[in-house]
Amino acid sequence: MNRLYHFPLSPACRKVRLSLAEKKIEVELIEERYWERAAEFMRRNPAGKVPVLQMGRRIMAESGAICEYLEETAPEPPLMPKRAEARYEVRRLVGWFDDKFFNEVTKNLLYERIHKKIMGLAPESRNVKQGARAIKYHLDYMGSLLDHRRWLAGDVMTLADFAAAAHLSALDYVSDVDWNRNANVRDWYAKIKSRPAFRSLLADNLPGFPPPAHYADLDF
Repeated sequence: MNRLYHFPLSPACRKVRLSLAEKKIEVELIEERYWERAAEFMRRNPAGKVPVLQMGRRIMAESGAICEYLEETAPEPPLMPKRAEARYEVRRLVGWFDDKFFNEVTKNLLYERIHKKIMGLAPESRNVKQGARAIKYHLDYMGSLLDHRRWLAGDVMTLADFAAAAHLSALDYVSDVDWNRNANVRDWYAKIKSRPAFRSLLADNLPGFPPPAHYADLDF
């Protein structure tokens, strides 16, 4: 049995979960309190981060490397285009969300509101305010892309959409996304939220942190 060591509200883990589900690769989900740095987990990934994917005897870490591996070993359905220019755009946007969006938005909202509380730390209101301001810019940027494209990177759904949806779905779990700010983004999320690959994410329920009623509602 394949195993994915993950934390439910980690966008990096969610990106890998979406890729696995889209490619119909079954895995056993094992929740990992990675911040406790358990010896067994550290042996799997000395970096002490999730996700960690175990497929047979192979153990893999780093969400970007995992998704590239899945694309090469299970190419159907494809999440990367064939043309070099299109592949560049997908990688650019994955980097945008996993780096810029994470540091400006996710870390300041989700990690302050949820992760710090679970770890017994006090959230910093200044960071939360910064994240609340920054997400407006990012939603507007996504909307501008979707003015001219069916999906974020072009005319077909790609890993870029999963990277973005991984962050936004985790933030939506704590009601930090204003879906009324941009109709393009709302429509895009409704499309991707309704995919079968999304079902396990919508079933997530973190003890002590129940999701809002709209979280699993495909019609918002």
